[in-house]
Amino acid sequence: MIRVLIVDDEALIRSGIELILSAAPDIEVVGAVTGARAVAEAERQHPDIVLLDIRMPDMDGLTVLDRMLSKPSPPVVAMLTTFDNDEYVAAALHRGAAGFLLKDTAPDHLALQVRTLAAHGVVLSPKVTSTVVDGYLASARRQPADTGLIETLTDRERAVLVHLADGLSNADIAARLYLGVGTVKDHVSAILAKLQVANRVQAALLAERAGLLDEGGQR
Repeated sequence: MIRVLIVDDEALIRSGIELILSAAPDIEVVGAVTGARAVAEAERQHPDIVLLDIRMPDMDGLTVLDRMLSKPSPPVVAMLTTFDNDEYVAAALHRGAAGFLLKDTAPDHLALQVRTLAAHGVVLSPKVTSTVVDGYLASARRQPADTGLIETLTDRERAVLVHLADGLSNADIAARLYLGVGTVKDHVSAILAKLQVANRVQAALLAERAGLLDEGGQR
């Protein structure tokens, strides 16, 4: 079972997401709380996935994100947003969020996105724009070095990165490239280290900004 904690300041949003996810046979909602209770609830329930509202009045999502990710063996945290030109999205990705989902995501897609997160895949709303991508990279202040960092990857690592940026899990990448899952994990670790990023989402955004996806991963 995939254990999910929902964090949102609106009771209606919490209830709606809980209702949708609870209908999935492989997902268990272990809590649905406001920001002020989020960190304590995560420590008590040990969820695999946290769906975290990015804007809350009692404790904002960025603060909750920082506190959760500072704990040993932290959960995978994805941000919930209306994506109304939300200036916090880039900041959340920079701080280590595993992606973001829109609050108006179709119900039949929500469980699929949670499964993708649980499989260490990348989850970014289809509505993500170049503004958000560029905003994230600008906040990292490393735009001039983007191409150079990509060029440090081997051909195999570049191929893994392209599939990673497409949102595939390690198992899916292994199947596509005829590799073992452990080998893919090793490649992903090397990619994150070489690109100097904290997680797969940041690596995916860097690959997109550097044009690697347009190239299909080829030199």
